[in-house]
Amino acid sequence: MARTYRSAVIHAPIGKVWSTIRDFNGLPTWHPAIAKSEIEDGRASDSIGCVRSFYLQDGGHLREQLLALNDPKHTFTYNILKSPMPVKNYVATLRLTPITVGNETLAEWWADFDVTSGTDDEMITHIGDNVFVGGFAALNAKIGR
Repeated sequence: MARTYRSAVIHAPIGKVWSTIRDFNGLPTWHPAIAKSEIEDGRASDSIGCVRSFYLQDGGHLREQLLALNDPKHTFTYNILKSPMPVKNYVATLRLTPITVGNETLAEWWADFDVTSGTDDEMITHIGDNVFVGGFAALNAKIGR
């Protein structure tokens, strides 16, 4: 099983960051790779077990399920049900921690998965840099000071 992990400082208070990323259907509002998203079956986007169906800018389609959401700990966990990436058994967590000096936020995002085609190193780098780091950079551009 492969693991990728990335972290970054988001130059905004944790409350502002959490309110931006907490919406499981809100990826298109802050992640540049996402074109559109919807929650299936009319469920609430913070309902454990809800499934988001979304499309990448390049047309790729993914379905992900919300496994856990913890407001006090500013964390959520999800898995991939369908993806154009060659992965299976993919489970990811995004966690925020306040940085009290400067009122900023430490964002951490990691995933464990099996690679079905290509090498572990290729997918670790792709997901870590393109998905996670790209998302952090976009958050800083959108809400950072």
